[in-house]
Amino acid sequence: MKKSLFTSIVLFLLLANSFGQTRKERKAMYDSQYNYELACLGVGQDGTKLLKVWGYGKKVDNAIYDAKRTAVAAVIFRGVPAGNGAAPTPSILPIDGYDQHPDFFDDFFKDGGMYLSFINLTTDGTPGGSDNLKMSHGYKVAVSASVNFNALRKYLEDKGIAKRMDAGF
Repeated sequence: MKKSLFTSIVLFLLLANSFGQTRKERKAMYDSQYNYELACLGVGQDGTKLLKVWGYGKKVDNAIYDAKRTAVAAVIFRGVPAGNGAAPTPSILPIDGYDQHPDFFDDFFKDGGMYLSFINLTTDGTPGGSDNLKMSHGYKVAVSASVNFNALRKYLEDKGIAKRMDAGF
């Protein structure tokens, strides 16, 4: 009886340890450049996507700029989920698009970079209520953003980053 109880406890501890994530693994998953929080608010005029995007920063202003950067990055690398009557929109580039052109995207997404020219309308004022959360390491802020999808796609095609839609396979 004692032997089977001991065996069961050891087996349980081994299984519990083998399926758990280490702190480093969890941090890598949540700090990933592909971990975007966004919701589709609808489709705007002339190829724009209306999104609600969350950003993080030590100050509210930094979180707002992070949300704008996240909106453009999500459209490029992940796509826009369906919501509020809008169909899902696939990403402009495959998931490894950043890895294929890191110098271009580092410059594109730098502070005050070219990505800001594709954000047409945002709620730049300080959000309140559930859209402005104080966290242990800063703020989590949600903004509504209008991303000019068609112009962004054309820009990436002109730079040779994305394939043209009529290029075929």
